[in-house]
Amino acid sequence: MTPEWLTAIGTLGTFFVIAASAAAALAQLKHMRSSNQIVALTECRETLEAPEFREAQRFVSYELPRRIADPKEVLRIAQPQSQFEGEYQAIDTVANFFENMGVFVKTGIIDRSLACDMWAHVVVRNWNALLPVVTFVRTDLDEPALWENFEYLAHICQKFCENSTRSGYPRRAARMPADRSFVDAVNDARNRAKASEEGGASAELRVDVVRFG
Repeated sequence: MTPEWLTAIGTLGTFFVIAASAAAALAQLKHMRSSNQIVALTECRETLEAPEFREAQRFVSYELPRRIADPKEVLRIAQPQSQFEGEYQAIDTVANFFENMGVFVKTGIIDRSLACDMWAHVVVRNWNALLPVVTFVRTDLDEPALWENFEYLAHICQKFCENSTRSGYPRRAARMPADRSFVDAVNDARNRAKASEEGGASAELRVDVVRFG
C-alpha cells in the first residue's frame, strides 16, 4: 500500500472519529436541554399548584377587576411605591412568575408549544386581568419594557387559543364514553331551586294581596 493510500485512510479515520465525537456532543446537549426543560417545567408546575400562588391568582383574576371599579381602591393601587403592598402584593407575585416563565419560553428552556398547550388559558386570563395595572405602572414609571416577557408569553398563548380547535386530543384516537348523570343532576337541582324561588315569590305576592286587598 502506497503512502498516499495510508494518508487517505488515516484522514478518513480521523474524519469518522470527529464526526462520532460531534454526534455524541450533540446528543449530550440534547439530553442536557431535556433535563433543563424537565426541571423548569417541574418548578413552574409546583409554583402554580402551591396554595399561596393559587390564592394570588384568584385575587388577580377575579378580585382585582372588581377592585379597579372602586375609586378608593384605585387610589390604593396607584400609591407611589417600589412594590405593591398588602393583598396587592399578589400583582407582583403573579406578574413576576409569568415574567420568568416567559423568559424560559423565549430562550427555549421550555418548549413554546408545550407551554401553550399546558398553560395558555391560565396565562391569558391573568394577563387580561393585570393589563390595566401593567399599563398604568409602565406609564407611571416610564418603563415600557416592564413585564415584557409576560406580555410575549401572553401573546403567543393568545394566538394559540385563537388557532386551537379547543382540544389537544389526537384526531384519530377514540374518545371514552361520556357520563351525563352529574350534568342531569345539576340541571335538575337548578330547575327545582328556580321553581322553589318562583313559588316562594308567588306565595309572598298572594299574602300581600290578601293583606292589602
